[in-house]
Order: sequence, then C-alpha cells, then structure tokens
Amino acid sequence: MTTLPLGILSVLNEFVPLFRRRTWKYAKILLIGGILCIGPRTVASVLRVMGLNQEKRFERYHRVLNRAVWSCKNGSKILLGLLIKLLPTGWPIIIGVDDTLERRKGKKIKAKGSYRDPIRSSHSRTVACYGLKWLSMMLIVPVPWSTRPWALPFLTALVPSKQHNESQSKQHKTITHWTIQMVRLVNRWLKKRPWVLIGDGHFGSAKLAITCVNQGVTLISRLRLDARLFDFPKPREPGKAGRPSPAGKRLPTLDQVAADRRRKWAVKKVRWYTNEQRELKIMSGVCLWYASKCVPFTIRWVLVKNDNGKLDAFFSTNPDDDPVDIIEKYIMRWNVEVTFQECRNHLGFETQRQWSDKAIARTTPVILGLYSLVCLMAIKMKVHTKSFIISSAWYVKNDFATFSDILAVVRRRIWSFRYFSRSQFEGDLVKISNQDFNFLINQLARAP
Repeated sequence: MTTLPLGILSVLNEFVPLFRRRTWKYAKILLIGGILCIGPRTVASVLRVMGLNQEKRFERYHRVLNRAVWSCKNGSKILLGLLIKLLPTGWPIIIGVDDTLERRKGKKIKAKGSYRDPIRSSHSRTVACYGLKWLSMMLIVPVPWSTRPWALPFLTALVPSKQHNESQSKQHKTITHWTIQMVRLVNRWLKKRPWVLIGDGHFGSAKLAITCVNQGVTLISRLRLDARLFDFPKPREPGKAGRPSPAGKRLPTLDQVAADRRRKWAVKKVRWYTNEQRELKIMSGVCLWYASKCVPFTIRWVLVKNDNGKLDAFFSTNPDDDPVDIIEKYIMRWNVEVTFQECRNHLGFETQRQWSDKAIARTTPVILGLYSLVCLMAIKMKVHTKSFIISSAWYVKNDFATFSDILAVVRRRIWSFRYFSRSQFEGDLVKISNQDFNFLINQLARAP
C-alpha cells in the first residue's frame, strides 16, 4: 500500500531516520497493517490485511522485529517530541507510569515470570499466571474528541522476572529501579523542563521520590497511612557540638491525624473521573518524610475522607502544590488503565507470537506506541467529532469519541484513500476492480 493520506504520512515520516531505507519499506507496511488488522497482531495477519499473503519473501518482515538495526529508545524520543506539541499553552507536562502484565508462556519466552493477575484477581482471591511484565510511561494529553484527557504511551520497557535474572546471574531490578532509570532518561529528553510524574501506590517509594526531587521532577502518588513523617528540625543552637539532626520530632501517623477530633476537615470541590464536580473532605500539611536508608525530604501530604469514611492519602514532592490540584492530577492516572484496556481490546495486545528475545522486546512497545500514533493521525487529519462517532439507543456517547471510534476513522481514511479517491467530482460514480472489491469483502467476512 503505497498511497496514504497526507495526515498519516506526516506522522510516519517522522520515524524515517530510525531505519535504513530498505528496512523502512517493510516497517511502514507493518505499522499500517497493525492499524488495519482485526484480531491478532501477528506478522502473518498484517501481511494478509495488506494484500501480501502471496509474498514469498515474508521473512523480511519478521526481520524488522527480530534482526534489523533500529532503536526503540530513539523511537520513543521522537514520539514524545510529537506528543509534546499537542499540549495546549499552559497545560503542564504530566506523565503517568504504570506496569501491566502480558500473558505469555512457553519455553522460549525467557523473561517471563509468575505474577498476580490484576484483572482476574480480587480482594478475596488471588490469581497468578505466567507472563511478561512491562513498565510504560504515558503523556497525559487533552484531545479534541473527549472531555477527559487521554494517556498516550511513548516509552515502554520490559521488566525481566527475578527467576530469569537469577538464571542469568544478573542483579534483579525492581519496578522502582526501572522507573528511576526511565525518569532520568525522560528528564534528559525534556532538557530538564519541569514535569509531573503520577503513579499508583506501587510508585509511592521514598527512593523514587528522592530521585524525582534531585531531577527537578514532581512526583504525585499514594502515601501509606503509617508513613514516617517528621517535623522540620529546629535552628541549631550556637556552640552546640555534634552533627545536626536531619529532622525534628516524629509526627503522628496519618490515620492518627484523621482520628484527632481537634483537627478540622475542609470541604473542597474536586473534578472527578467523569469530569463532574464532587465534594470531598480534605486535610493537608507539609512535613518531612524520613524513610529507612533515605535522607529526609519535604512533601505535602493530603488526606481524603470519602462518604463511607474510608481514608486515602496522597503526597507531592512539591510542597507548594495545592491539595485539590494534587488530587485532580492523581485522578488523571486512571487514564493509563483505560489505555491498557483499549490496547487489549482493539490493538491486539497479548496476541503477538514472536519468540526471539529482540522481537519480544520490540513488539509490545510498538503496539502501545501504535495507540499514540493513531491519535496523532486523527488529530493531523482534523477529523470532526460528530462525523464519525457511532452512537446507539443503549449507548449514548454525547459527541465524545472512544478509541474504537478514532481507530475506525483512521482505518476508513486509509481504505477510502486507496480505493475511492480517483473521482474528481462528488457526483462521479466510484468504480473499483473486481480484485479490489473481493479483497475488501474478504476482509469484512474474515473472522477476527
């Protein structure tokens, strides 16, 4: 498929420097086929949807993933640069981070491990399965077709299991260590521009927080109710010998603070997940967090009491942040979970079947990056919202699109540009060959 709309070509051409000329020819077909595929995202499925099912040298397309020389890290840097341009003036750079599990098993999948499956597990029942763990960073971007911002992936890394590292005599790195590396990398890409990192309770680590403070990054995450919080040290008395104390006296834990009836709760309006305003009881303060084996650092903690009396605690490494702003930014983290689910439903996440170590390390980051590319293409094409949203009597979308709508409009533009762009006048009849007609019908009839 050599003919593509200008809006799609303008996005894909940004990645040309990553590849050699011959490799880019095959890589572009894999990217377009990954968008057009319905069902598993295997190389064979891509070749079928691109009309290359009779290609005798099909191994060349596999070599793009398992052998060709190109860098996923450099591609992530280019993608981040494209996504940053989508931010409106005054919108802060907010990056969400989270890990997800790709269910894979087999002797040739070396980096796999046994993990808790968050989708199949519940509070009372834990389900473990074999798979690969991925750590992904996503830029929170407002999009023209939705009232809530979307989380667009740009950097994804494979986190090998502890069993694999021990078998290879390698030191095991936890999620926190991988996140610290990614924070330093992204900070270098952004040239130390101020940005905010948001993550769930797994990323509420003192080591990660100290790294963010040293890098000039603001970390917003959950805070344990029994965290070791301290007052600021008093001014040192003149002439007193010995090393100065790094922190003052220890403060009550957050659950003790919440139980203290002398403290008053402030009622604030917070923009909730579905963009409506909700009143919450909030209490906040500034102190030192002094965790084990870490130097103390300043945080702003925020306590939230729900209607049912449940307590939630959050923190920000920027003490000047407004408590309501901290909660609203943390709420944006939920868009990361939506992105993972959309990639599973519509982009074939967990359906790839590569066995090569290099192909495994490349395919999943490309699939997650394809989510961002589809959104970039839709924005470049300046698609009007009402023209492509498919609503129904039982599912009213109120002029706000989902990713399935965005993916459908990009697919429609690719197919129509290939087969139906030959008429110069709107009233002309569209004529296609029998071969093209049968190909389209076969694509519609093929089971996903």
